[in-house]
Amino acid sequence: MNTTQEGAVLETAGLTKRFGDRIAVAGLDLRVPGGCAFGLLGPNGAGKTTLIRTVLGLTRATSGTVRLLDLPMPAQRRDALAQVGAIVEEPRFHLHLTGRENLQVAAAVRGPAAPGRVAAMLERVRLADRADDRVSGYSLGMRQRLGIARCLLSDPQLLILDEPMNGLDPAGILEMRRLIGSLVEDGRTVVVSSHLLDEVEKTCDMVAIIDGGRLVAGGAVSEIAHTGRQVLVGCDDPSRATAVLQQRQAVTQLVLEESGVLRVTPAAGITPAAVNRWLVEAGIGVERLEPVRATLEERFLEITAQLEAAK
Repeated sequence: MNTTQEGAVLETAGLTKRFGDRIAVAGLDLRVPGGCAFGLLGPNGAGKTTLIRTVLGLTRATSGTVRLLDLPMPAQRRDALAQVGAIVEEPRFHLHLTGRENLQVAAAVRGPAAPGRVAAMLERVRLADRADDRVSGYSLGMRQRLGIARCLLSDPQLLILDEPMNGLDPAGILEMRRLIGSLVEDGRTVVVSSHLLDEVEKTCDMVAIIDGGRLVAGGAVSEIAHTGRQVLVGCDDPSRATAVLQQRQAVTQLVLEESGVLRVTPAAGITPAAVNRWLVEAGIGVERLEPVRATLEERFLEITAQLEAAK
C-alpha cells in the first residue's frame, strides 16, 4: 500500500453526538491522513456507524467540529461530498434492475463524466461478467462490490465503507481486501469500519479503536499491535537464567519453550534492558532478547479489559 500523505482528509475535534440521554459519540478527536487504508475498529454498538453518519452530515453533531477534505461540515457539505464515496450500513439497489442499469441510474445524477465510467467501474470491481444479471441474484459480496463501483462513479478522493466485510465468506473477504488495497494504490483514502480485528490488521495501514463512542487508541497498525510486555530470551544456560530472574522477582511468568528459548513476562516496572543486565552480570551469555509483538486482537482485548477494570 502507499505511504500515507501528510494532509488529513478527515478531522474531528471534540465531536459529540447524543440521542437523548445516550451518548453515541463522546468528545472524539480523530485525524485520518490521506492515501491510506484507515480502520475504525470497535465492537458492535461502539459508535462507528453514528460517527460515519455524523461525519457525512446525515445526522447533526450535538457539539464539536468536522472537517472533510479540509472543508467544514455541514457548512460545505455539498462541495465535500462531491469528492466522497460512502456506503453506510448495507448498500441498497433496485433489485429488479441489472448491475449495469443500477450504475447507469446512479451515474445520471452525478457529474457529466460519470456515465462514461460505468463499464470501467464494473470491470474494476470484477463484475463485468455479471453486469447484465439482475441484482436480486447477486451474492452479498457482489452487492458490496457493486456498491463500491457506484461510489467510484464520481472518482472520489475518499471512500468510507461501513462494515464492508460483514457477512462475507472467506473468498468474498479476500476479494474485498484486494479491492481496498488497489484503491489505496490509486492514491485514494479508504476508511473502513469493522469489528473484525483480524481483517483490519490485514487490510489497514492505520487504525482508531473506538469503544463507547470514545477514542481509546489510535495510530499505525504496526504501532497499535505494538511490542507486548513479553520478551523472548535466548541464552547459553536457561536453567540458571530462570533461577536468576526468579530470585530477582523480576518476572510474573516464565516458560521454557521447546526451542530452548525462555518466554518471559517481566513484573511491573521491569524493562527488557534490566532482564538483560541481570543475566549478563550473572555470567550468562545472552544470544537473543526479543520483545514479543502482540496481534491487534490481543491489544484490543488488553485495552478494553483495562477500560472495564477502570469503570
